[in-house]
Amino acid sequence: MADLRIPEDKASEVFELAARLYARQTQSYTVEELMRAGSEASIPPEFIQKALNQLQAREEEARELKARARQHQRFLTLGGLAVAAALLSWGALTYNSLSTAAQTVDLAWAQVENQFQRRADLIPNLVNVTRSAAQQEQALVTQLTQARQEYENAIGQTEKVAAAEQVNQALTQFQTTVLSSPQFQSSQLYIGLQDELAGTENRIATERMRYNQSVSQYNRQVQSFPTSLISGPLGFEPKPLFEAASGEVPAVNP
Repeated sequence: MADLRIPEDKASEVFELAARLYARQTQSYTVEELMRAGSEASIPPEFIQKALNQLQAREEEARELKARARQHQRFLTLGGLAVAAALLSWGALTYNSLSTAAQTVDLAWAQVENQFQRRADLIPNLVNVTRSAAQQEQALVTQLTQARQEYENAIGQTEKVAAAEQVNQALTQFQTTVLSSPQFQSSQLYIGLQDELAGTENRIATERMRYNQSVSQYNRQVQSFPTSLISGPLGFEPKPLFEAASGEVPAVNP
């Protein structure tokens, strides 16, 4: 110890700590010293002992309270971790479920688009069938061709639905006006196209129904409690139903 060198910047810290220890030592009393001091103050020894016992009991109670507080804190920490893990698992399962439902909606809409495209692809054949139509009917042929082009140029579901409705209206007017003449009614090519159009319209109606069913199921899941608490923050919003401006299917005259 004699050879131990204390750095100057540590010396003040050593003196401060030593002073606190010395003060604590000089300011403490033994039981005998307390008894003598009590005797000088005319306090019976049994009361000194009773006071010491009470002091020790309070200190023990304080230690027990601190121990229980630490145990309670550990319990709360473990409970919080368990709740967080449960919420994380529920969130992951909910996300996967919503993602699957959203994919089902997208697949259903893809089927609707497939049938829209199938109908649009039949329009050039219809136009070819009616090349011999009267000049005043060529405006309807142009209108049908433009409606198909607008559908081809449409981007996104909203535009596709609007453009498909224009195709539907153009087809209805076209079939009612242009293809009602006997020369077309007797054409085997025309009859075949009409059959294809009829089948396509039926498939559109079926796929539209399936799409709306998928959307309804998805929307119920997104808006139901407690899924609604996290569906928005996760990026899952309600989707619109496919409600066409007109529910009529173009007339078919086989």
